[in-house]
Amino acid sequence: MKLEINTNNDHETMLVAEKFAQTINPPLVISLVGDLGAGKTTFTKGFAKGFGIEENITSPTFAILNEYNSKRGELFHFDLYRLHDLEEAYAMGFEEYFDLTKLRGVVLVEWAENAKGILPMRHVEVKIDKLNENQRKITLDAKGEVAKK
Repeated sequence: MKLEINTNNDHETMLVAEKFAQTINPPLVISLVGDLGAGKTTFTKGFAKGFGIEENITSPTFAILNEYNSKRGELFHFDLYRLHDLEEAYAMGFEEYFDLTKLRGVVLVEWAENAKGILPMRHVEVKIDKLNENQRKITLDAKGEVAKK
């Protein structure tokens, strides 16, 4: 099942993400796909707020992973822009974060296309297309078993 939503500014993009976060039940992996500057981190900020995180959310471009806690569980925010290949992800032990049988929260993965082989079959893909300087098209697409629930 796919859901497409158009937004007119960063605030609306954050509101979409915030509302989405309020509807999900962990454990869940969310892949964020979009060009540089599309709004993946903006979406993550809104999602974190809706998930109950009050800390300032920043992109972990150099750290690769930032972890946050809320009453609903942990939020693991990956930025895989600098990941060279899937072997590097395995060498860093990232596969443990994508095990839905052990995950106690949500994993958000920016530049998820760099880790396709490590993502679980069951996840939600959030694709963000930049329509112009301010407008975005956000497509939420449930993959695998998520779509059956």
